[in-house]
Amino acid sequence: MNIEEMGDDESFDEGEDEMDSYITMNVGEKKFLTKDEGVQKELLVEGHGFEQPEKGDEVFVHYVGTLTDGTKFDSSRDRDGHFSFKLGVGQVIKGWDVGVATMKKGEKCNLVCTSDYAYGTNGSPPTIPANATLNFEVELFQWKSIKDICGDGGIIKTVTTKGDGYKKPTEVDEVIVTYKATMADGSIKEEESVTFAVSSPVICPGVKEILKTMLKDESATCVIKDEYSGEAGGAITLDITLVGIITVEKIESDGSVSKKTLKEGSGWNRPNEGAKVGVRLTGYLPDGTKFEETPEGELTRWVTDEEQQIPGLDKAIMKMKEEEKALITIAAKHAFGDREMKKPLATIPPNTDISYEIELVELEKAKETYSMKPEEKIEYCESMKAAGNALFKLAKKERALKKYTKALGALDSDNDFSDEQKDKAKAFKAVLHGNSAAVQLKLNQYKEAKQSCNKALEVDGGNVKCLFRRAQASAALNDNEEAEVDIKKLLETDPNNREARELLKTVKAKVKAQYKKDKAVFGNMFAKGDLYKEEPAIAKKAEDMDSFLGDDADDDQDGDEAGDGDMAASHGHSHGGAPCDGNHGDHEHKAEE
Repeated sequence: MNIEEMGDDESFDEGEDEMDSYITMNVGEKKFLTKDEGVQKELLVEGHGFEQPEKGDEVFVHYVGTLTDGTKFDSSRDRDGHFSFKLGVGQVIKGWDVGVATMKKGEKCNLVCTSDYAYGTNGSPPTIPANATLNFEVELFQWKSIKDICGDGGIIKTVTTKGDGYKKPTEVDEVIVTYKATMADGSIKEEESVTFAVSSPVICPGVKEILKTMLKDESATCVIKDEYSGEAGGAITLDITLVGIITVEKIESDGSVSKKTLKEGSGWNRPNEGAKVGVRLTGYLPDGTKFEETPEGELTRWVTDEEQQIPGLDKAIMKMKEEEKALITIAAKHAFGDREMKKPLATIPPNTDISYEIELVELEKAKETYSMKPEEKIEYCESMKAAGNALFKLAKKERALKKYTKALGALDSDNDFSDEQKDKAKAFKAVLHGNSAAVQLKLNQYKEAKQSCNKALEVDGGNVKCLFRRAQASAALNDNEEAEVDIKKLLETDPNNREARELLKTVKAKVKAQYKKDKAVFGNMFAKGDLYKEEPAIAKKAEDMDSFLGDDADDDQDGDEAGDGDMAASHGHSHGGAPCDGNHGDHEHKAEE
């Protein structure tokens, strides 16, 4: 009896009753492998490691098959060599495809398969009766991983030596391989330890797809055909070993800054923002000319994210591990741009891409806020606020906003603060949210500015600056009624505030212009006859509008078209765009103290 012979009414089907193939068992333990209890497994000898064969793999086993009364009907141990089959594709009875998929290398188990998972209602005369439940002692020796890589039969890969680790090359990486290729015409090409980019493979296009499935030190035999071979109507047989992976990482998503690892670093530590780093570096022009180099016995040092280095290099160093050595390639826009830059060994022309070979020798990470004590968090907020204000004065708005955001992040949790520290944190939050809103207005981030003002006003509801900034943001978003409410509240505190009154006039002009536009549209509808009954509502809207405009309603009868222009002028005014001091009636360009 051959285990490959299946009953007449049986065909392979990946049943819905199958459970997860990865299970944990102890020796002597029994478990059902299917929900309908059609396959039961008893572990006899534990296997090695954690890996299990997958669908399509060629597995090598020994087995002994018996009926429930103990009668042996078949045994591979009575023949020379192991029994092999392709797992999960219907070459054997269903019970085997289910059971062997749960085994590890060196494992021995007993599989009990009901007739639904064996030879069904017909049996396999003369040795196996109809509707027979069968027992199989199975030992798994090894397997070859056979993959249809692209799912269309164009590349069939058989793993001959398993690789190490978990990393597989990506399309941007470089690889070191040894290969032997038998071409369609019978000629042979082979190379030892050749290096190339995965995106530019040797031999044929299919090599790229193969490499993306391999681990370091893995060897495989692949049959490549169709469009993957590049051979007209021919197939290539490729024996390939992945000797090494040279990791290439896109620091910028468009690849304008990239990092190629030349020597792996140690541990997991990487510089964070504000870290102190010491490196050895050599800078190169595109033709290989050196333009700078760290002197022998010294280190080039800087603090990250403090504009002490060009942006591309600063960002790349924060992706490196201690002791890592890498080649950093930087496009001109992330280096020196359109400036000519004189360096110790050569001058960098404008708009020149450059590269650095760099080794991270020393690293002192900046303390993360979550590990700070309350008093350290207060000091940190003070320093971040001051840094943000200084950056704003230099018109570095995005960087200023980043400092305010980092300061606020330190105050996310104040559970361990004393009452005095909580009061300080509360005051900081009002100032920082207010300053953030000022920057966001300058960046035309009106929704964000409004949200920042909301948070500031939750802490200090009478903050005149934040009321004005929220009114500006609301007006820019055409939330004019909300803008008017904030301005009127502000004027209750500071009735002589000229900028607030100007903004109020601008908001009113915009509302009047919109009202006239609406009235013209709806008026045309009313002219069509009794079909439209909205005229009373429009009249009521006019009355409400007069009330909304107040005593100044007739001040700008000739200025209805000025709304948008006035609003634009207001957005550029010093008041709304700069972090201000504590004087609620004075809106100068100066950072909040």
